[in-house]
Amino acid sequence: MDSGQLIGIIIGVVVVLAIAAAAIMVSRRRKVAEDRNRAVEMREKARTDEIGAREREAKAARAEADAKQAEVEAERLREEARDRQAEAEDVRAGAQEQLRKADEVDPDVVTSERGDVQAETPGGATGGELRRDRSARNPAEDQTVNPDNDGTRDDHPRNL
Repeated sequence: MDSGQLIGIIIGVVVVLAIAAAAIMVSRRRKVAEDRNRAVEMREKARTDEIGAREREAKAARAEADAKQAEVEAERLREEARDRQAEAEDVRAGAQEQLRKADEVDPDVVTSERGDVQAETPGGATGGELRRDRSARNPAEDQTVNPDNDGTRDDHPRNL
């Protein structure tokens, strides 16, 4: 081999090495650019996820505040219910007192205060005050006696 061919081979090898080096550099630059782009995308996704996390935290805080508000409202409603119950009991007591006063005024109602003796009302209940309406009749008094049949009652008619 002569020196010209040797120089040609060396130049060829150098050119091939230069092309290979250039290809490797371009490939690395592409890889670096892709990595940068991937890193940018990952950062954007992380920011989006962070914003989503903040929104969820804000929603959780709002839900907690709503729950506390609901508890306060529930307590207010319980207090209002207790007040209304007490008011209803006062109204009921007033109505009972009004009935008692009406019984005292009504000439058809006989009332007597209980002393040391336990008295029993016609219905079987015992109470501090007895009340009997004079206009109320005993059901036994309402049954008529049939004069045709020797003193038997008409409440059960006979089959003839």
